[in-house]
Amino acid sequence: MKFSIARDTLLNPLHLVEAVVERRQTMPILANLLRVLDDGMLSLTATDGDIELVGRVTVDSTAETGTVTVPASKLLEICRSLPEGSAIDFSRDTNRLVVRSGLSRFVLPTLPAENFPNMEDSIGTHQFQIQSGPLLHLMDRVGFAMADKDVRYYLNGMLWELGPSSFRVAATDGHRLAVCTADLSMEEGAEVRLILPRKGVFDLARLLQDEEQEVMVVLGSNHLRANIGNFTFTTKLVSGKYPNYEAVIPKSPTHSLLASRQELRDSLSRAAIASNDTFQGVRLELSARTLKIYANIPEQEEAEDELSVDYQDDELQVAFNVNYLQQVLKAMSSEKVRLSFTGADGPALLEEAEDSDCLYVIQPMRL
Repeated sequence: MKFSIARDTLLNPLHLVEAVVERRQTMPILANLLRVLDDGMLSLTATDGDIELVGRVTVDSTAETGTVTVPASKLLEICRSLPEGSAIDFSRDTNRLVVRSGLSRFVLPTLPAENFPNMEDSIGTHQFQIQSGPLLHLMDRVGFAMADKDVRYYLNGMLWELGPSSFRVAATDGHRLAVCTADLSMEEGAEVRLILPRKGVFDLARLLQDEEQEVMVVLGSNHLRANIGNFTFTTKLVSGKYPNYEAVIPKSPTHSLLASRQELRDSLSRAAIASNDTFQGVRLELSARTLKIYANIPEQEEAEDELSVDYQDDELQVAFNVNYLQQVLKAMSSEKVRLSFTGADGPALLEEAEDSDCLYVIQPMRL
């Protein structure tokens, strides 16, 4: 394997692919990238055993073909350290890879390419095409509500529900729920329900930065594969049955208020000053055209804030985790937000006031 490539051409795909590599590995070869050079195309593959990402870049068609695995993080460090606009020369020296650029020279160990694990090629049962922008919008709007290391492993991911004309994603950790829906064209009669793992959600999102780029998604019984430009992303799916999240969405709220999203965010941020990692509750007191927010750590800090809102129902007091409220408001983009309640002990429903394609549910706290 002998070829040259511009440092700036290699750096971005190398950075994206290397992010898949887990820092702690039980198999040394999983810390390596598989590099395959064939007919002027260099492919870089990384996997953690559950997720695989392949990035491709074009090199000189006269380059010497070959296959090798090299330490992913070290190769990325080398490329980052080299000056912009520089060229990098790669060559093989028995069981080592030699990297040269200008007056710099590096030697990296290699491992046999035949030992590098490949994701099995599952047969796709359905496929659809969507632009990066709408897909990233759906994922960003609900991703924060995924559980992290929950014993209910099926919550450590994002639910995708696909039908002939709609695409709905949902995430919950048992305390809050986020749901977002978009239009989608699939084959008639197609209905698919799958759970994307938490790490897979973040790795896929990193590839969706060009909003107008087309994404071809292939769905299999155990895998999801997305082709995005020069990248192919594959992940195993989470097995298990996702809970019936629709059951917790309030159907007949008894109280409702309309508020400025930014003003409410600012008010909650001020109240959150009187909270800490172990005590994150805030109490909301609603009365005619007024919302008061209280927070306090017993025998320590206290905070009180007030803002004008559109509220005409009976007085109500209800408490929530301030971080959950802030994360929902951050995910939204509208000027106005609607909060609906089913009493002091019921969950709150949060929606954008204008043409909302997302909804959020937060369970109350006892203070």
